[in-house]
Amino acid sequence: MIDLKQIRDNFDDVQARLSRRGPYDLQPLVALDQQQRDLETKRSQLQARGNEIGKQVGQAMKSGVAADAPEILALREEGNQLKTQISELEPTEKGLKAELESILLALPNLPSASTPSGTSEDDNVEVRRWGDEYLPTTNDQLPHWEIGEKLGILNFERSTRIAQSRFVTLIGAGAALERSLIQFMLDRHTAAGFTEIIPPFLVNTQSLTASGQLPKFADESFKCDRDDLWLTPTAEVPLTSFHRDEILSLDDLPLYYCAYTPCFRREAGSYGRDTRGLIRLHQFHKVEMFKFVHPDQSFEELERLTASAEGILQALQLPYRVLELCTGDLGFSATKTYDLEVWMPSSGKYREISSCSNCLDFQARRANIRFKEPGKKGTQYVHTLNGSGLAIGRTMAAILENYQQPDGTVRVPDALQPYLKREVL
Repeated sequence: MIDLKQIRDNFDDVQARLSRRGPYDLQPLVALDQQQRDLETKRSQLQARGNEIGKQVGQAMKSGVAADAPEILALREEGNQLKTQISELEPTEKGLKAELESILLALPNLPSASTPSGTSEDDNVEVRRWGDEYLPTTNDQLPHWEIGEKLGILNFERSTRIAQSRFVTLIGAGAALERSLIQFMLDRHTAAGFTEIIPPFLVNTQSLTASGQLPKFADESFKCDRDDLWLTPTAEVPLTSFHRDEILSLDDLPLYYCAYTPCFRREAGSYGRDTRGLIRLHQFHKVEMFKFVHPDQSFEELERLTASAEGILQALQLPYRVLELCTGDLGFSATKTYDLEVWMPSSGKYREISSCSNCLDFQARRANIRFKEPGKKGTQYVHTLNGSGLAIGRTMAAILENYQQPDGTVRVPDALQPYLKREVL
C-alpha cells in the first residue's frame, strides 16, 4: 500500500502521481487521518494525566495521607473519569484506523515517473519487436482451438459437461505438450538462478490482501465458503506471502523464486471476449517468476525479469513484441510494467502472454516484509517484482497457430522436442 507518511509529507506530489491513474481524491483520507491523529493525541494526553494521578496518589499515601482523605478521593474520582473518557475514545479511534486502512488498501500503487501517461491499452507504448523472421509465410492458419480439436488434443465440449464453459480438457499429445512446456520453463528459470517453489494452491485472505488482489478483485476470485481459503489466481499470491511478516538480512537479497501453479479466475466483466480457445479460461496453468530485491536495484531487476520472460519466447522461436503499459492500463500493485505479446496468426494480432512488473514496496508494506542493513538504524521494506514466465495455455495456443504445417499437423518447436520426444503433433 502507499505509505501514509508519504501522503502526509508530500501530499501534492502523491496526489499528482495518483491522478495519472484516474480520478483519485486523497483529501478525505487526509482529513480522516488528521481526525484519527487528533483523537490519538487526546487519548495520549488523558492517559498521561491518568498516570500522573496514579503517581500523586502513591506519593501522597506514602507520605502518610489516609486513603479516604478528601484529596485522595478527589484524585481517584478524576482518575475514574479519565478511564471512562479513554474507554469511550478507544472504539472511535479503532474505527477510524480501520477506515483509514480500508481506504489505503483500495488505493493502487503510484506509477513511476517513466511510466507513460494514458487512459487505456490504446496508449501503451511499443518498446521493441522480436522474431519477424519466424512469422508464418501464409495466411491460412486455423485458430488454435480448431487445429487442436482436429488433432484430438483439445476438447472444450466435454469440459463444459464436466464443469461449465471456459474450461478445457487436454488429451494425449495436448496434455504432454502442456507438461513439457511447464518443465521447459522451470528448467530455464532454475538454470538462471531462480529457486523452484511448489506453494499451496489454496491461499488465505491475508495472502490475497498482501499481493493486492483483495479487496479490489474479490469478484474475480473463487472462494471456498466454508474456510478462509481462495483458489489462487496466480502464483504471485503465495510467493508474495512466502516471507510475510519476516525481517530478512541484506545478505539474503536478492531472492529469486519461480513456481508452477494452476490459476483460477472468474474473468468477471470479460464475457464476450475470447470466449473460444485457450486465451481466457477460468482455470489455466502458469509459471511465475518472483523477486525480493534491494530498493536500489528494483528497476534494473525489472529489465532482467523481462529478459527472462523474453528468453522463453525466443527459445521457442515465437514472434512477439514488448509494450510498456501506460498509467491507465497499469496493474493495481505495479509502478511500472512491461507486457509481452505473442503473435497469433489466426487473428492477425499480438496477444498478451506475460506481464512483468515492479511493485516497489507496495506489496512489501501490505505483507510486512522488511530487511536489516548493517550500519543503518531500523529496517527497510524490500521491493517485489513479478512476471509470467509464461502463461502455459497461451504459449500452447501460439505454438498451435505459428507452427501449423500444410499437411494439417503442427511442428513441435526445436527446444521442446527433447521434452515432448516427438517432432510433430
